[in-house]
Amino acid sequence: MIQQRFGTYLASASLCVAFSVFARDSHSADPPPNVVVIFIDDMGYADINPFADTGYPTPNLDRMAAEGRRFTDFVVSSAVCSASRSALMTGCYHRRVGISGALGPKSEIGLNPDETTIAEVCKTKGYRTAAFGKWHLGHNPKFLPPNQGFDQYYGIPYSNDMWPRHPASIAKRQQDPKAPIPWAELPMIEGTQIVNDSVQPDDQAQMTKQFTHRAVDFIKQDVDTPFFLYLPHPMVHVPLFASEDFVGKSGKGLFGDVVMEVDWSVGQILDAIEDIGAERNTLVIFTSDNGPWLSYGDHGGKATPLREGKGTMFEGGYREPTLMWWKGKIPAGTTCDKLCSTIDVLPTVAALIGADLPDRKIDGKDIRPLMFGEPDAESPHDSFACYYAGGQLQAIRNERFKLVFPHSYRSLNGHPGGTGGFPIAYKQRQIELSLFDLDDDVSETKNVLNDFPEVVAQLQAAAEQMREDLGDKLTKREGSGIRPAGKMTPQDERLPLVW
Repeated sequence: MIQQRFGTYLASASLCVAFSVFARDSHSADPPPNVVVIFIDDMGYADINPFADTGYPTPNLDRMAAEGRRFTDFVVSSAVCSASRSALMTGCYHRRVGISGALGPKSEIGLNPDETTIAEVCKTKGYRTAAFGKWHLGHNPKFLPPNQGFDQYYGIPYSNDMWPRHPASIAKRQQDPKAPIPWAELPMIEGTQIVNDSVQPDDQAQMTKQFTHRAVDFIKQDVDTPFFLYLPHPMVHVPLFASEDFVGKSGKGLFGDVVMEVDWSVGQILDAIEDIGAERNTLVIFTSDNGPWLSYGDHGGKATPLREGKGTMFEGGYREPTLMWWKGKIPAGTTCDKLCSTIDVLPTVAALIGADLPDRKIDGKDIRPLMFGEPDAESPHDSFACYYAGGQLQAIRNERFKLVFPHSYRSLNGHPGGTGGFPIAYKQRQIELSLFDLDDDVSETKNVLNDFPEVVAQLQAAAEQMREDLGDKLTKREGSGIRPAGKMTPQDERLPLVW
């Protein structure tokens, strides 16, 4: 297991049992809980102090850990933006709902409105719902949050670097003034309408504050109605921006400043929940869509001790620093080291609020026993498909072991990455069929393929089932369980982007 870094976060077994018994016995009598999901962009496993010594303060995340529960083996479906977000929203592997990679302003697809999102699950029980921040599941109106179960939406439709003012784009045009501009202007959207058709650097610097203030106002709008709040911050994705209150404050460069502002945002959310007296009836989940963008060096995060980062199926790409907070229900100062995932959020929320699951297949499981620290609670996943890239299943794992199939992946080969917001180029590397014992070797340095033939056979069999269900380009399997992404038609309204 990963070495526990902060003993102060550990509680006695008897305290965990007491809390879990209280949670089980009182849960049915309680009013339906509020739910908040704070989703950070490109945050590495070692970017906040409950998981590593960062050198900059994160007091509010420390508070979440001290008053809640750390999850040290919490993973995403994909180490890329849109794919990862589709899995969170639907409780499905991204491959099942037809979303891969990162959608941009030229994309003609989005999350299919026929899929059921967490927001839509909550709406069936009378919840008010809102999303503030980066959506990245289709920028045209039919795919935006108001058409996916959210009452309110304010934010950007895709990543903040899909923008003509990215430093790399500016540098390219300085070298060649005739170089084509690769992106449309980045818009800010309210509902399904553009309210600012050209986000500027000063606007980006205020986004963390803006989305936080919107979230706080939403929490306090109607305290008698339960709510689901989704707060997907564009940070810490490059290009990095922080407001004047945080620039230069971390002593660790702009990246530390930006994380400190994200931490401030978390504190504002927790304080707002306590202001309305709902801290014993609100679940707050803090996690990230994928690991750090290592090629950006000092403007990217870290995943130490995990291998690699964003865009790979190694642990640094898809294992995320995750905290859950719910006073009186989630045992304070504890750690869960069992395998669970963002795909588990939807079915867990459905169980908490007494809602029906979607009427189509999902892949997530109810992880309330892990959240509440129930004795002997185990991972609900016998196997987990770690990453589909280019249509290929690249790895599959269980609670302890991960089987990696031969494939090419990007790596810095030990280089530290770029500086000042400019990346360096990745190199392509190859990996052979490998088995890693994650309990003993979370850094994935030792191939133990020949030591556990029974485990290899079990995971190979699970992978074959996965390929039959979700396909595999390498073995030319189509997959019987894949559903189509939403597609634009000539009749659909289009967002009027400025090119």
